[in-house]
Amino acid sequence: MSVMHFDGACQCGAVSYEVDVDIESTITCNCSRCQRMGFVLAFTSVDNFQLKSGEGHLTEYLFNNKAIRHLFCKTCGVESFAYGKMPDGTQTVAINVNCLSGVDSRALNSQHVDGKSF
Repeated sequence: MSVMHFDGACQCGAVSYEVDVDIESTITCNCSRCQRMGFVLAFTSVDNFQLKSGEGHLTEYLFNNKAIRHLFCKTCGVESFAYGKMPDGTQTVAINVNCLSGVDSRALNSQHVDGKSF
């Protein structure tokens, strides 16, 4: 596991954050949201995430069992992160790796998760 520090943001830059996350263990998912959005995801503890700007620009979307707080920018519509819980109840942040500065998410060796089956 190789945790590194990154800056992240939505497309317009209204929402920005810093995060320490391992991008060597990314996933893609075929659930009804991830597939449509084209997410490449990495997960980290909420302690490793700091929202720098844009809290007032965020809008929340909940679906299915409403366990994941999908937050997206009201201006550009990009979801650059979401808050959720791991199966053991630990608070986590799902990072949309597409939104990290200097990262080519398509070059990563992501593992596919069959989210349609959940």
